[in-house]
Amino acid sequence: MNDIKNSLASLALDLSRVAIGLNRGSVKMADRFYQEALVRKAEIDSNKIPLYITNILAKINKDKSLNEKFAEEVLVYSTLIENFVTQKLS
Repeated sequence: MNDIKNSLASLALDLSRVAIGLNRGSVKMADRFYQEALVRKAEIDSNKIPLYITNILAKINKDKSLNEKFAEEVLVYSTLIENFVTQKLS
């Protein structure tokens, strides 16, 4: 469970950085952290997490375009994942 906690916490941080990068206008930074988020997502076993977190992970894929709307979405995803990690896994 500790591996899942670390992977989810890292994913939440990467998604937060994506949102920050897009807000600042740094698409290159946002893209780099989004690639890291995709790697973290691949580390997570979806059988060991609740369905709503699995649904969030399903919405994070490499086909997304990095724009302002997406920045808002990943910021929400980041917050939801971070809350899950701090409330349920700690």
